[in-house]
Amino acid sequence: MAYPALSQAQTVAANAGSTTQDQTAKADDAVATVEISSQSTRSSVSLRGNEIQKILPGINPVKSLQTLPGVTFATADPWGNNEQNLSLFVHGFNGQQLGYTMDGVPLGDQQYGNYNGLSPQRAVISENVRNVILSSGAGNLATPSTSNLGGTIEVFSSDPSATRKTSIEQTFGSYRTSRTFARFDTGNFGEGNSAYVSVLRQNARAWDFDGKQGGKQLNGKFVRNNDSGKLTLFFNYSDKIEPNEDSTVHVTGETSAPYTRPFWYPDFAGALSYLSPTGATPAADGANYRNYYSDAQRKDVLTYAKYDWNLNPSTVWSNQVYFHRDDGVGVVAGPIGAAGLPALFRVYFPNQNLKTVFGNSGYATRTTEYDIHRSGLISNLRSEIGNHQIEFGGWWEHNESSAYRRWYPLDVNNPSSPYDRPSNPLITQYGSEIRNNVVQLHLQDEWRVRPDMSVQMGFKSSLQYAKGDFPVQPLPGAISGGSTALPVGEIDTKKWFLPQLGLLWDISSRDQFFVNVQKNMRQFVTYGGGGASPWSLSSQSSFDLFKNTAQPETSVTYEMGLRGKRNLELGALNRIDGQVNVYHVDFSNRLLQISPTPVITAIVGGNPVLANVGSVTTDGIDLAGTVYFGKNFSFYNALSYNRSVYNDDYSNGKNNVATSGKRVPGSPEWMNKFVATATFGNIEAQLIGDYVGKRYATYTNDLSVDSYFMLNLGVTAKIPMEKNVFLRNARVRLNVSNLNQVTGASAVVVGAASGTYNTFPIAPRQVFVTFGAEF
Repeated sequence: MAYPALSQAQTVAANAGSTTQDQTAKADDAVATVEISSQSTRSSVSLRGNEIQKILPGINPVKSLQTLPGVTFATADPWGNNEQNLSLFVHGFNGQQLGYTMDGVPLGDQQYGNYNGLSPQRAVISENVRNVILSSGAGNLATPSTSNLGGTIEVFSSDPSATRKTSIEQTFGSYRTSRTFARFDTGNFGEGNSAYVSVLRQNARAWDFDGKQGGKQLNGKFVRNNDSGKLTLFFNYSDKIEPNEDSTVHVTGETSAPYTRPFWYPDFAGALSYLSPTGATPAADGANYRNYYSDAQRKDVLTYAKYDWNLNPSTVWSNQVYFHRDDGVGVVAGPIGAAGLPALFRVYFPNQNLKTVFGNSGYATRTTEYDIHRSGLISNLRSEIGNHQIEFGGWWEHNESSAYRRWYPLDVNNPSSPYDRPSNPLITQYGSEIRNNVVQLHLQDEWRVRPDMSVQMGFKSSLQYAKGDFPVQPLPGAISGGSTALPVGEIDTKKWFLPQLGLLWDISSRDQFFVNVQKNMRQFVTYGGGGASPWSLSSQSSFDLFKNTAQPETSVTYEMGLRGKRNLELGALNRIDGQVNVYHVDFSNRLLQISPTPVITAIVGGNPVLANVGSVTTDGIDLAGTVYFGKNFSFYNALSYNRSVYNDDYSNGKNNVATSGKRVPGSPEWMNKFVATATFGNIEAQLIGDYVGKRYATYTNDLSVDSYFMLNLGVTAKIPMEKNVFLRNARVRLNVSNLNQVTGASAVVVGAASGTYNTFPIAPRQVFVTFGAEF
């Protein structure tokens, strides 16, 4: 595996979803495994599915991008599957400021308490991913997203194989890991028909507590391809239950914060003895007290039908309808005496013994219960007229989402577990219902000015019509900050002109120059009762003021770069591929959730102030390339520098917070990644290095976390088989994550004020062995 080389010869264009399975199979024989889009005026690279699986079978497709320049991805598990502690930055933009799609279907903004989508690993089984495209500066105008300020991540599922076969993979490893994947391809049948169905089951023990992580998933896909066009039907079902980590709280001057905060589950006796008779936690533990358990339960159904209609040899009309249903719940079973809970519970049970009310265990179970119903239509018409390639299209989505905060007893005689769905609540603290319609239109012209030069110009319009209500309002005193009622009402946001202009110049057959300027906008979050949303403000008057004065976040991205490849005759060194790109971003109308409740006690739920607090200026450079030493050795290196700086101070209601001139926290300035690959006959070995520089942990930059350097090892061996044996493509893979056993902060939760922040730990070394074959 020569990963990840940069090659123009192995081009995957921005519309890589149309690449056929046969083309992908042929590309697998090539040395290069990360392809640059040589048809794009922006920085756009693609990683193929078989290379994703070599990093670690079953890996989150987004985590596979962590070796690309400008990308920081971190979770407390080696697969990148745990969404609660996931941290992603691309060129200084966090994960909720990017756009995500799967086969063109929008996946929302990836917030943990999601209201408008689902994670890529829940949308498609990892082994069924054909490729992932990262556009790190600005995405395609047609991308159906309301959050793509800083670029897009597009995931594409593989098409059915042209030949009939069954594929099986089984992974075993550290902490009792077992991952079973099976897929049956029908091969071609009828007139251009093919299909597959696949199943997945994964279980693994969490590395720092006795909790089972994983779930089950089903994918099905049907393709009919003929001269008239291509029909695609896709179905995904995902059922995931995953105990979460608790973050560690750090404060100025602390010396004893634990590396992890493991749960007591399943040691219920230990959990009972941990608390005082009133349910209070040990004073010595402070904010780093231990909960009994916490978990995320998510059930998703995602399906779509797409038809690419060949109207004539130069015109294609593509139409896609989709539906998504999510039924989810986030659960925390924690002490009733922690984080201001006694004051909340006395609102509902005045003058009562709270321990008795909640089952005599000293613990209560809190849930946030989510429900999402989304349906949408995407339509694009592409036509070549002379030297022009015109594209016009639109996206419409209707979304009905809800979020209910409820509290349940934890019975001392019948304790629940992370794998139970709570029922019969004692308290429904609040409940939100939000209906949202999104309309996005775009028009684009790619004009080939001359054979070696193209100019791309166009614009998109982004319209959002949202209406929120609270069928269940909190009682006075049930929400910190003195709220008496959460806000209801409508907010319509319309930006009709978000332009894009780019140029692509083939300097020679081996070198290419590109430049792109694009404006994007992030629509307001439509979530009720939490997060950076207008429907989480403390009063109706605050909502009305926000509606009349606040502006959506916008960004203008400028980027240019060079792509090239060279054949060399320098001894063993015979080839080099690479890309360099520089970028500048003006990020305006930054929205900040200024909460009266610090991060360390946020379990109660506070009503923040949500306001525009100024702008951010970002400058950066990415330099990546691969050198080849014959066919058997390659070395890839990606160096990136990003400087994202706040331009303004802001007020938290009491004091001026001096953020002007401070770096954006959570995102490192310096990163360097390398991949060394060697092939010896049927054996391929790969060593991945990932250096992440210092990251600030507060908006005022008074606290930071240290840099770290992590190594990962992968070895793949093909198993020789006799001819005519029914097994084909037999192989075994060894993967070692965190080979050098580094410790430190994986994800950083930025502090609500100076002097405090939270971290999630880096997972220790883990070893996995995967056996795979086809028949």
